[in-house]
Amino acid sequence: MEKRTAVVTGASSGIGAATARRLASEGYRVVLTARRTERITALADELAAAGHEAQAQVLDVTDRDAVRAFATDLGVCHVLVNNAGGALGADPVAEGDPEDWRRMYEVNVIGVLHMTQALLPALRASGDGTVVVISSTAGQAVYEGGGGYVAAKHGAHVLAETLRLELCGEPVRVIEIAPGMVRTDEFALNRFGGDPARAADVYRGVAEPLTAEDVADTVGWAVTRPSHVNVDLLIVRPRAQASNTKVHREL
Repeated sequence: MEKRTAVVTGASSGIGAATARRLASEGYRVVLTARRTERITALADELAAAGHEAQAQVLDVTDRDAVRAFATDLGVCHVLVNNAGGALGADPVAEGDPEDWRRMYEVNVIGVLHMTQALLPALRASGDGTVVVISSTAGQAVYEGGGGYVAAKHGAHVLAETLRLELCGEPVRVIEIAPGMVRTDEFALNRFGGDPARAADVYRGVAEPLTAEDVADTVGWAVTRPSHVNVDLLIVRPRAQASNTKVHREL
C-alpha cells in the first residue's frame, strides 16, 4: 500500500514539531514545513534516525507563490495540518498595533487559506484526505487584551466550518482542534516580544497546563479515526482552565 503523506506547517517547534513526531509514529511520511531551516532539518534527521520517513521543506505559509510551488513539487498528500500561527501582543483594542493585527491575520487565516487551496487537489485525489486546522479556544470566546488574536482565530474557525460545508460529499474531512492553555517554549515568549517575565506570568500558579504533546496526541487521535468519522471540532484544555477567563491558580 502507498505510504500516506502528512504535511505539517509550523513544524519547527511546539505543537507542530510534536504533531510531526506523532504522525510519524503512526506510519505517515511526514513533510515538515516552517521558515527555520536548521530546526526542521534537525527534526527530519531525528525522525529518519528513528526509522521514519520525513522531509524538511523551508516554507512561509504567507507567501502564496512559494506555497503553490511547494504543492506542485509535493504531488501526493493525504493529511494537511495547518498549525503555523501565533499571537502578538496583549493590548486592548483601543491601543492595539494594526501591524500586529495584520501579521496575525496573515499567518493564522491567510496562511491556512494558501495551504488549503494549494493542497486541496491532492487531498481530493487521494480519495481519503484530511484537513486539520489548529485554531484555539480564542476562536470560540473573547477575552480582554486578546482582540487581534481572537479575531484571527475566529477567522480560522470560520474558515474550517465553511470548508466543511463546501466539501460535504467529497472524500475530504475537515477537523478543527482548538487548544486552550498550552505551555510551549515560544508561544507566550513571542507574544510578549521576548519578555520572559510576562511569558511566565501566563502560566503562573497553573500546575499542569497542556503540553505540545497533549495537543499532538489529540491531532493524532482525530486523524486516525476511520475515514467515515469526522471530528468537526475538538476543544482541549487543561483541567485547571474552565474557560478563557477562568483559570485555577495555586498561588
